Amino acid sequence: MINTLLFASAALIWGSTWLAIKFQLGATDPLVSILFRFALSSLLLFAYAFLRRKNLRYGLRDHLFLALQGMFLFGINYFLVYMAEQHLTSGLVAVVFSTMVIWNILLAALFLNKPIRAHMIAGAAAGLTGIVLIFHQEILAFTLTSSSSLAVLMSLLATLSASLGNLIAALNQRRGLPVLQTNAFGMLYSTLAMTLLALLLGKSFRPEWNFPYVGSLIYLAVFGSILVFGIYLRLLGNIGVDKAAYVLLVTPVIALLFSTLFEGYSWHLPAFVGLACILLGNLLIMKKAPVPQRKRRAWETA
Repeated sequence: MINTLLFASAALIWGSTWLAIKFQLGATDPLVSILFRFALSSLLLFAYAFLRRKNLRYGLRDHLFLALQGMFLFGINYFLVYMAEQHLTSGLVAVVFSTMVIWNILLAALFLNKPIRAHMIAGAAAGLTGIVLIFHQEILAFTLTSSSSLAVLMSLLATLSASLGNLIAALNQRRGLPVLQTNAFGMLYSTLAMTLLALLLGKSFRPEWNFPYVGSLIYLAVFGSILVFGIYLRLLGNIGVDKAAYVLLVTPVIALLFSTLFEGYSWHLPAFVGLACILLGNLLIMKKAPVPQRKRRAWETA
């Protein structure tokens, strides 16, 4: 029962964060909204680490990799997502983002020497087919001045950035860096970089003091950046990496449901088929590779 609750909570929170981002898009510049979000998240993580007496002292080389993780996972990634959601519904951006498993395969093969198996290729093909079906109108009407088409490209680049961030995070864990501290420092470095960029671009740091903006900011910082991560880690420890990863299958569906209810997203037949292709593709990619059986010797079959 507890694992079912954890799974549902993780999928519901992640699925709802895409809609919450919409409330961050207004008078406040997206760059400033992102730095507010991760400044609050990193502050809360550091406070928790300090109270629990976690180690917060690392070498210069460690901090370099922590900064890289933060820039790709919490900086470039989210900036492109926020920009894309100015022109696409939150559910559609979430659907594009679910294809991150394809980038994960390619980057793991390139940098971690992990083999690309047949079921992964089939899953990637199904996922790309689903993207084409859902966005066929935008693809056919693509021009450099088409805002929706460019938003799709930004979503794909955001997905690539997140995948690079995941790769660096995996390398950091291999080097023995704890997850909580790497996220705290990563969010901090991302916040500092975006603050510097906002200053250079002359952005205003004045937030919108209304309930939708402040409420969504707190929700994204606490629930969407800290709480859901703790829930997912506990679920991962309880049922394993392979089963916990199925949260990725449910998240885009929930995001599209929220988008349908609150943003007026209109379903059409290619969208249904495309979503099914993406879910099937993710399912194929996360499928376990068969363990090769040891050949029996002649005297073992006698």
